[in-house]
Amino acid sequence: MYDGGHQALSTVDLDINEGEILALLGPNGAGKTTLISIICGIVSSSSGSVTVAGHDIVDSYRVTRNLIGLVPQELTLGAFDTVWNTVNFSRGLFGKKPNPAYLEQLLKDLSLWDKKNNELRQLSGGMKRRVLIAKALSHEPRILFLDEPTAGVDVELRQDMWKMVRQLNNTGVTIILTTHYIEEAEEIADRVGIINQGRLLLVDDKQSLMQKLGKKQLLIELKQSIDELPSSLSEYNLETSTDGTQLTYTYDTRGERTGITSLLQALHEAGLSLKDLKSSQSSLEEIFVSLVSAK
Repeated sequence: MYDGGHQALSTVDLDINEGEILALLGPNGAGKTTLISIICGIVSSSSGSVTVAGHDIVDSYRVTRNLIGLVPQELTLGAFDTVWNTVNFSRGLFGKKPNPAYLEQLLKDLSLWDKKNNELRQLSGGMKRRVLIAKALSHEPRILFLDEPTAGVDVELRQDMWKMVRQLNNTGVTIILTTHYIEEAEEIADRVGIINQGRLLLVDDKQSLMQKLGKKQLLIELKQSIDELPSSLSEYNLETSTDGTQLTYTYDTRGERTGITSLLQALHEAGLSLKDLKSSQSSLEEIFVSLVSAK
């Protein structure tokens, strides 16, 4: 609860599995950043509790904060310090012993090594974003939060970032990211959580989510165009293309029967000849939009 009575989060019950990549999706103002800020100890919650690796974030703040790395949305960096000093100082803040070899490799992985002696004010926005990532990883955290990490960055950085995320995850680092790029969540995440108006609508395995909530479509291309759909096909709620050469049949993947067999039989009995059949499934974006608009 913020000053003024605004409740940013409500009824958020979430277990994050060690070693997974979890994507949190939601519109602006949904509560994603507030949730991350609470877990990272930046914002205090008015109720509830959070544990990280079995440690309470309030009672064992130093332990939990050392386990966590955070890449914030905002470019919160000084102007006159160098890249190397910034990252090295960040590592020291967590009480880590100096490890120049680790930091060198980190900067190389983020294409920052040739700019290690540059002042931060000399860097582009994309390069500053890379420095934020390097700061978050400087103390070798086991949990990494990425809050809208690719918002407003170039394609090259986005690709570098996801490559590094996969590499980190392969070493056992747990990744939690928020993003507006739903296709990225669909590609990289193991599980997906959807937040809207401060409530966690659901969290599920990505493939399971798409199977449970996604709809499949059968695209039926006809050999001849039709002016209108035969009445015998009305029960299938088919959509007809403007040129009358394609029919679209939508069915629920959760149903015991899809109705495809009976539909094909009905098409044959109606005298319609088929040229081609193709199927497609709802994307994660379509599922997300339908869930958020329904709540």
